[in-house]
Amino acid sequence: MAALLMLAACAPELPKDVRLSPAPGAENINPDTRLALTFQETPIVNDSGMIRIYEAGTHRLVDSLDLTIAAGPTESRTYGPECDYTKVPYDYTRTYVPTNKNTRPGTPSGMAEPTSHEYQLTIIGGFTDAFHFYPVIVRDSTATIYPHHNMLEYGNEYYVTIDEGAITTPSGNFKGITKPDAWTFTTKASAPAATDTLIVDAQGNGDFNTVQGALDFIPDFSEQTTVILVRPGDYEELVYARNKANVKIKGAGMDCTRVHYANNEVFNPHPLNVKTNEWPGTFPSRRAAFMLDNCHDITLEDITIATTLKGQAEGLLLNGERIALYRVHVIGSGDALQANGTIYMEACQIDGDMDTILGRGSLFAYRCDLRNSGGAFSWVRNTAGNHGDVFVECTFACPDGRMGDYGRTKTNHGSSYPDAEFVVIDCRVKNIIPEGWSSIGEKTARMYEHNTRDLDTGQPVDVSRRHPYSRQLDAVKDAELLRNYRNPAYVLKGWQPQRQLQ
Repeated sequence: MAALLMLAACAPELPKDVRLSPAPGAENINPDTRLALTFQETPIVNDSGMIRIYEAGTHRLVDSLDLTIAAGPTESRTYGPECDYTKVPYDYTRTYVPTNKNTRPGTPSGMAEPTSHEYQLTIIGGFTDAFHFYPVIVRDSTATIYPHHNMLEYGNEYYVTIDEGAITTPSGNFKGITKPDAWTFTTKASAPAATDTLIVDAQGNGDFNTVQGALDFIPDFSEQTTVILVRPGDYEELVYARNKANVKIKGAGMDCTRVHYANNEVFNPHPLNVKTNEWPGTFPSRRAAFMLDNCHDITLEDITIATTLKGQAEGLLLNGERIALYRVHVIGSGDALQANGTIYMEACQIDGDMDTILGRGSLFAYRCDLRNSGGAFSWVRNTAGNHGDVFVECTFACPDGRMGDYGRTKTNHGSSYPDAEFVVIDCRVKNIIPEGWSSIGEKTARMYEHNTRDLDTGQPVDVSRRHPYSRQLDAVKDAELLRNYRNPAYVLKGWQPQRQLQ
């Protein structure tokens, strides 16, 4: 009997067909690692139990995920009349970067109310109001665990426990992980020595496993240029960075490097007492998959950025100056791309639904392809003294059976956007309504068009029924205006971004 008890005590806790990542006993692991369990069948994440990470030497609890807490809301909120825009510009200044380690998630900033703890919360990029997130995501036969951000440190050994019943399998052969020596790993001894080039690799063969980890490592408003090379792979992560400057994020190609997350306005809504988006300086939005907030001199290249939820759900949200996109594929739903500031796009693809592009920015798009499922391609909201959205040699296309339009500037929250600007030059279109624009709120809006051709035939389109507030630019009479609008610096407050296509 004693021999049988000894054999039971020494028996392996994990079934042989379960693979862990990081592997048990692994060393030189990046602190931003995810934790993954791969089975021979599709695992099930239940709404009970805990997942914990401990410091191996001291058995100190470092992080925990309570699966009884839902990831985030699934129903829209009802906002009362007290919900309004901030009375003073949102304050981005900070003397240190708050993290989950030093600040309670949900701590309010600006005029916002505290974020409720009825859902999962994690601080990303120092945004203390925090984001709702999925603690475990199942894809095929792999369950990936997402610890709270910035909880693990360099040069430390950790072990992971999973309560029985937290994650199960149809066969019932996985009973959790309870032994301290069953799943251990050691992080790298120190952070990267240099910041001029950082490598992100989802498999852990770089400086960071995540795009967010690399962005967190860069100091606020660094004067040194940092290149983040994102290797081929699938990066399912919610990305938010603020106060970053002089950064290039370069993937391995739109078909090779994909950053995505299931986020939208319902899952990460704005506070009940503060609105977002409409006014400059207002409370930041948290509803996009990838957000660059209060940043300047940023470049994104050769990458796909997507949200996988419908609704008000940007793939990419930009708030800043001199942000350039080259060969970036943005996928979203209502409002696929939100552009606030001065934005340049070249050879990009944008896929969305109604209001494919939203924002109050000055956006110059050159040889980009825009597609939506029908409806407005934009709801431009630029203010006086700022240009809006300008498209040169681009395409606008909707599928057969659906009709789209360039955009709308109907009255919203008391504003009909009298200074809104949407300019289309030398573009090709498919399935655009004869009026071009679905609505234009004021005659003073600058809705200009020149030399539009059919995407399929190459022939000039019939513009005789265009919206009466719009204007067709004449090659001779408006030659100077056309030259100006073909020049990015004219649109982008004197900034002349590099043009890679000739």
